[in-house]
Amino acid sequence: MTADIIWLIILALSVFACILSGVPVLLAIAGAPTIVALVAAATGHFDLVFFQAVPQRVYGVMTNPLLLAVPLFVLMGLLLEKSRQAERMLQSLTAAMGGQQSALALSVVLVSALIAASTGIIGATIVMLGTITLPALLAAGVNKHMSSGLICASGTLGQIIPPSIVLILLGDQVSNAYFEAQQEAGNFAPDPVTVGDLFAGALIPGLLLVALYAAYVLLRLRRASPKGQEAKTPTSKPRVSGRELFRDIAPTLGLIIAVLGSILIGIATPTEAASVGVAGAVLIAAAGSDGKVARVAMACAAFAILLLILRRLGLFGLEFEGGRISWTTLTIVSVAMTAAAFVMLAIAAASLIRGGVLVPALRETVTITGMIFGIVIAASILSLVFRGFNGDEHVAELLHALPGGAYGMLLLTMLVIFLLGFILEFVEIIFIVVPIVGPIILQSDISPVWFAVLIALNLQTSFLTPPFGFALFYFRSVAPADIRTSDIYVSVIPFVAIQLLALGLVAAFPALATLLPDVLF
Repeated sequence: MTADIIWLIILALSVFACILSGVPVLLAIAGAPTIVALVAAATGHFDLVFFQAVPQRVYGVMTNPLLLAVPLFVLMGLLLEKSRQAERMLQSLTAAMGGQQSALALSVVLVSALIAASTGIIGATIVMLGTITLPALLAAGVNKHMSSGLICASGTLGQIIPPSIVLILLGDQVSNAYFEAQQEAGNFAPDPVTVGDLFAGALIPGLLLVALYAAYVLLRLRRASPKGQEAKTPTSKPRVSGRELFRDIAPTLGLIIAVLGSILIGIATPTEAASVGVAGAVLIAAAGSDGKVARVAMACAAFAILLLILRRLGLFGLEFEGGRISWTTLTIVSVAMTAAAFVMLAIAAASLIRGGVLVPALRETVTITGMIFGIVIAASILSLVFRGFNGDEHVAELLHALPGGAYGMLLLTMLVIFLLGFILEFVEIIFIVVPIVGPIILQSDISPVWFAVLIALNLQTSFLTPPFGFALFYFRSVAPADIRTSDIYVSVIPFVAIQLLALGLVAAFPALATLLPDVLF
C-alpha cells in the first residue's frame, strides 16, 4: 500500500468522522481535507501549491452564469410557498377529487407533481403535504401506512421533475466532467451538455415515476376498500367549483409551462427562465390578495403576454443603427411599455413586502443559497486535496479493474451514491462524486444525459430509504404521535421498490432519458 493510498484513507475517514460528529457539513468538507493536507505536507507527502488554485475555483463558482439560476429557482418556490399559493392549489384539487379514497390519494400524487415542478423544495413540500393532506387521507379511511408512504414519496418528486435544483447542479458538474472526459479521449470540440438537455432528459422518467405512484395507489386502495366506498369528508368545506379550481391551479400551471417550455424549446437559458419564473411568482402571489393590487398583478401578467406576442410579430423591441440604440418611434414605445410593466411588477412586489411574504422568502433564499454555494466551494477544496494525493489516478485504476467495463464502473458509482445518500445531502454528493468518477465513466459511450438522470433518480431513492432518508425526518416532524417512526419506515418500503423499478427501467432503456433531448436539441 503506497503512501498516497494511506493518506486518501485518512482523508476519507476524517471527512466522514467530522460529518458524523455533528460539525456543519460545510466545515467538515473544507476543514478536514485542509488539516489532513497540512499534516501530510509537514511529512513531505503533499504539495501545498494545490491550494493556490482555491481562489480561481471560488471565482469560477461565483461567476458561473448557470449557477445564478439556483437562487432564482429557490426564490420562485419560496414565493409560491410563503404566499400559500401551493397550499391553495393542494386544497382545491384535494376537495375537487375527494369522493373516493383512491381519488383523494391520486390528487396527492398529482398536486405533488405540480408542486415539485414549481417549488422543488423537498422539506417544505413534505411538511405542507403532511399538514394538509394527512388528516384528509386518514379521515377518508386510508390507513396510516399508505398515507405516510404516499406523502413521503410524493414529496421527493422535486428531485427529478424539472425545473429542479438537483438537475441544475448536476448539469454544471456533468458538463465539466464530460468535457474533461472527451479531452482525455482526444475530442477537443465535444457537443456541450446543457441544463436544458437534463431537463428534457428527466421529464419522461419523472412522469414515469408519477404514473407508477398513481398506478400503485389505485391498485392498493381499490383492493383495500369495498367498491364505491365513499371517503368521509374530513372538513365541512364544500367541493370547489370548476372556476375556483381553475383559479387556484391555472396560474401555477401556466408558470411551470412558461419556465420549463422556454428552456426546452430553446428561447431562454435556465437563468433567464428562472428570472421570469420569479417575476411570475411575484405576480401570482400578489394576485392572491384582494383589491387593487390583485388587479394590477393580473394586468401586468396580461401586459407581459401581450409584449411577448408583439415581440414575436416584430412589433416590439429596440432598433439599432451602427451598433447603437436608434431612438425611433418603435424604440421609444417599446421602452415605455417595458417601463410600465416593471412599474406594475414593482407595485405587486411592494404589496408582498407589506404582506410579510417577500422579505421572509428573500431571507430564506439567502440562507439556502449560501449553504449551497458554501458546500460547492468546500467541495472544490476537497477535490483539490484529493487530486493532490493522486486520488483521481487511483480511482481510475480501481474503476478500470472492475469487471463489466464502463457499465461495471457505473454500477459501482450508483451503489456508492445510494449509500452516501443516507448521510449526505444531494449537493455534497454531486460535488464530491461526479468530479471524481464522471471524467472516467464518460470517456466511454455512456450518454452524459442518461448518466445524470440515473444519478438524480438514485439521489431521490436515497431520500426515502430507512433509516436515514431525509424525507422521513421531514415527515416525522409533522406526523401525529400515533404514527410511530417504525410505521414511517414500513410505509415507504413499497415506494422505495417503485423508485428502484423506475431506476431499473431507465437503466435498461436509456432512450427514456435520451429520446426527448435528441428530438428537441
